[in-house]
Amino acid sequence: MPPKRKTTPAINLIAGGTAGLCEAICCHPLDTIKVRMQLSTRTALPGVRKMGFFATGVNIARKESIFGLYKGLGAVITGIVPKMAIRFSSFEFFKGALADKTTNKTTSTGIFFAGLAAGTAEAILVVTPTDVIKIRLQAQHHSMADPLDVPKYRNAAHAAFTIVREEGISALYRGVILTSLRQATNQAVNFTAYTEIKAYLKSIQPQYQELPSYQHMIIGLISGALGPLSNAPIDTIKTRMQKEPAIEGESAFGRVSRISKHLMQREGILAFYKGITPRVMRVAPGQAVTFAVYEQVSKSLEQVPLLNGHQSVLTAED
Repeated sequence: MPPKRKTTPAINLIAGGTAGLCEAICCHPLDTIKVRMQLSTRTALPGVRKMGFFATGVNIARKESIFGLYKGLGAVITGIVPKMAIRFSSFEFFKGALADKTTNKTTSTGIFFAGLAAGTAEAILVVTPTDVIKIRLQAQHHSMADPLDVPKYRNAAHAAFTIVREEGISALYRGVILTSLRQATNQAVNFTAYTEIKAYLKSIQPQYQELPSYQHMIIGLISGALGPLSNAPIDTIKTRMQKEPAIEGESAFGRVSRISKHLMQREGILAFYKGITPRVMRVAPGQAVTFAVYEQVSKSLEQVPLLNGHQSVLTAED
C-alpha cells in the first residue's frame, strides 16, 4: 500500500475555508430559523399555537422574502476562514502537545481536551463577535425584497460599526464565556466522536487506506449532532444575551442569571431547548458537508507540490 500523502497547514486553511463556506451557504437558513425560535417568547395571544421550525421558516420567507433566511450570512462568511484556520491549527497544536512523547499518539482524552481548547480559541478570537453581528441581523423582522423597509442594521459591516458606535467595542464580545463554553463542548465532542468512529470503521475495513467520502459524511453527521444536544441551554441563553443591549451596572453573571430565571419562570424548562431541532439539522449536516468537502479539496490540493508537507488534521491517524 502506498504511503499516505501528508498535507501542510496551508492545505488545512484552504480546504477548511472552502468547506466552511459551502457549509454556511447550504445550512445558514436553518441557523436563522433556530435564532428566531430561540428569541421567540410565549407572549402571543391565548390559543395561538406556537410555530415549529418548519412554520417559522415559511413565515420568514413569506413576510421577509426567501433572502430573509440568509440574514447574517455575510458575518458568517467573513469569519469562516479565520475560524477554520484557528480551529484546525490550534487543534493540531494541542493534540501534539498532549501526545505521548515516545509513540506520538494521542489518547481519546487528549483528543477531547485538544478539541476543548480549539473550540475556546475560535470562540474568543472569531466566533463571538461574528455571532453578535449575525444574531442582530437575524433578529430583524424586515423584508429584504422591499427597498423602503430599511432596517437598523443594513449588512454585517454596518451592523459592526453601529454596535461599536452605540454600545462600545465590548458589545461585540457579549456572551463570550457562553460562546466559549458552546464552542469548546462542540469541538471536544465533535473531534472525539469523529476520531473514534473513524478509527472503528477503519479497523473493520482494512481494505481502505482512506475511508470513502460518503463515510466521512456519515461520521460528520453523527459527530455534528452530538454537540448541540450536549449544550442547547448554553446556546439559547447566549442568543438571548447577544440580541439585547447591555444593562448599565449589570455584570455578565447577572445577565446570565436574569435571562435564565426569566426563561424558567415564564416559559419553563423546555425554553432552554428552543431551536434544538433546526440547530441539530443545521450543525449535523453542516459537519457532514464540511468533512466531505474538506476531504475532496485537500486531496486536490495535495497534487500541488508547494503545498505538500505535514499531515492533515482531519485525516491524521492517532
